[in-house]
Amino acid sequence: MSTNPIVTGKLVCVALNDQQQLDKLDATFNEAPYKAAPTQPVLYFKPHNTWNTDGATIAWHEEGLVVGASLTVVFGKECCRTSAEEALSYVEGYTLTHDFSLPEKSYYRPDIKGKCQDGSAPVGAVVVPASDVADPQALTVVTQVNGETVSELPVSQLHRGVAELISIISNIMTLQPGDAIAVGFPGDRHPVKQGDKVTSSIAGVTELTNQVEA
Repeated sequence: MSTNPIVTGKLVCVALNDQQQLDKLDATFNEAPYKAAPTQPVLYFKPHNTWNTDGATIAWHEEGLVVGASLTVVFGKECCRTSAEEALSYVEGYTLTHDFSLPEKSYYRPDIKGKCQDGSAPVGAVVVPASDVADPQALTVVTQVNGETVSELPVSQLHRGVAELISIISNIMTLQPGDAIAVGFPGDRHPVKQGDKVTSSIAGVTELTNQVEA
């Protein structure tokens, strides 16, 4: 069973929260089978078997892998039905999540098989206290593969910001200490190959490195 000392409850991920991705998919969402863009956050869970840590090796899959990185909010106290104005007061700190997934084409219904591979969700390396982050919306997540930058995602580019997401999700489910929300991944997940080294960072916050097994 995979473990992570940071996440001890549930790891909630938000799909389709990159505004640039939503803009590109606008026409697609107005066609069958969708016929409309999503009006609420598209959520999925990374269950316990997916949890992993900084420095861990990621198992290769014959169907291939893509990766994205997200700013991740870690909760320090119970959060239930909060407002956006009060949402950040429940945050213990911030870290990073890598989501290694099988390539997918479904947007409204994240693929269970693709999202639930063992060890596919490293979180870390550390949690930076919320008091050290003046504004999470001002952060940028940078991802490199083998030293080459493949993604830069400003949190300000997310369709729904951190506080709004916490409010919405806390009105769906109670968030407990040790729960975490990965608030948004780049719309263009980057394909990785066997042996690739993936490093994501938020300047002044944390860095997360994993390698795909050779």
